[in-house]
Amino acid sequence: MDSRVPEIRKHLKKKLDAYRYEHTLGVEFTCQALAMRYGYDLDKADLAGLLHDSAKRFEDPVMLQKCLDRNIPVTAEEERDPSLLHAKLGAWMAEHKYEVDDPEILSAITCHTTGKPGMSLLDKILYVADYIEPRRSKAANLTAMRKLAFIDLDEACLEIMESILAYLKSTGCQIDPMTEAACEDMRRVVSERKKETDGEASAVTGITHQDKEEQSVESVKRNGKTCSRGFGREKRRRRKNY
Repeated sequence: MDSRVPEIRKHLKKKLDAYRYEHTLGVEFTCQALAMRYGYDLDKADLAGLLHDSAKRFEDPVMLQKCLDRNIPVTAEEERDPSLLHAKLGAWMAEHKYEVDDPEILSAITCHTTGKPGMSLLDKILYVADYIEPRRSKAANLTAMRKLAFIDLDEACLEIMESILAYLKSTGCQIDPMTEAACEDMRRVVSERKKETDGEASAVTGITHQDKEEQSVESVKRNGKTCSRGFGREKRRRRKNY
């Protein structure tokens, strides 16, 4: 464990409300669990989870002013909804208040709300952990998301992003363009990986997806049902032997 963690916990417990602090501990725990699953550095995951909502102690107008005072870039969308700024301000606080200078940790904290194109492993771990941590109860499809997170992290990221976008659109809430860009990039990542996996499987078996479809159609034409000629021969052979 990073030696700074106990003191950071004590400080956050004083600064955050009870619900936010319990959520923070849940994300911290889930980040470490996902880090173990995907072979990532446990201490980095620990700090990212612990500090991701450190700026949630401030009201929206205060967050906006603090970002402006510290020359933290603020988009038009963030100016209209300053709650989005807690990620950027949290990363600034992690670096300048809690002396965390690791760029991977700072990146993960910065994008944990909206995601971003080209997310790193830690970016994905924190993004997913923030959604599935044990104390969450209202997010959509939590049981399925929690299971998927430990099976395929990219798929989990995509499912969560699409779920969040669908919710925001259905409620008429403002959508940060970064969220849409992150989702589109994650669709590309998942799609390209699936194509690569299918291609590797085809190279091993010599059978492409199109071959499989053509064989299935030919079987239906020949037999009127999805029954292969080999199965028919085997059935007749066993009947003869009997």
